[in-house]
Amino acid sequence: MHLDVLDLRRFYYRSALGRAVQRVIRDRLLQIWPAEEDILRSQTVAGFGFAVPLLRPYLKTARRTIALMPGPQGVMPWPAGEANVSVLCEDTLWPVNTGTVDRLVLLHGLETSDHAPALLDECWRALGPGGRALFIVPNRAGIWARRDRTPFGFGRPYSTSQLEDQLAKHRFVTETVASALYQPPTDQRFWLKTGGMLERVGRALPAVAAGGVLMVEASKQVAAPTRPGLPEAVRRPLRVLEGIGSPQPEPARRTSTK
Repeated sequence: MHLDVLDLRRFYYRSALGRAVQRVIRDRLLQIWPAEEDILRSQTVAGFGFAVPLLRPYLKTARRTIALMPGPQGVMPWPAGEANVSVLCEDTLWPVNTGTVDRLVLLHGLETSDHAPALLDECWRALGPGGRALFIVPNRAGIWARRDRTPFGFGRPYSTSQLEDQLAKHRFVTETVASALYQPPTDQRFWLKTGGMLERVGRALPAVAAGGVLMVEASKQVAAPTRPGLPEAVRRPLRVLEGIGSPQPEPARRTSTK
């Protein structure tokens, strides 16, 4: 089930380890979706779960930013000191119109949901054609999923193939696979100071097994609508001279014999 919003806020905003995690994942996200992209000025960016630590860079560049927080988790006003953009909702019933979200980030949303298949259907509904979603989940092969001292030790961890298969079943097309959190899940000062170096080393590795979280970007590809009237029109082409009688051969002339 979903974690409590107070515990999540305490981890990300009041602990040294949580602030380090926030910085690492947000920097990785900005490599995939740069906040300075001009296209964002006309797009809506939404986050589900507890994605607010990652959404702040988009507040000033995106046309609209929405923080969707599931009911079992609870909601908190965000951003602090500014107009609130967070809203409480159900996993499978978001207060957004169909096809109006262009970029969607899920953090502590998919792996902790009791209705993961229905949640993915809701993600599909909210995204517009060509829209992109970034699913951030605990890595089954990483050490973060094995320690319950952080939010990544709760819920269902995923392997890359498991997450890609589940997304494919809900009509998503995988675009990018990345990982983050190569530092150990500890707040010891040595590991916090060397976290940046470990991230750089980890990103250079060919495999993603060591990262604490998987980050899979998927897109919503919609097939071109079919036109049922077209085949009938082709089978029954318009006859320009319809109604005019077909030419008939002239009758043979009789020859007179004398």
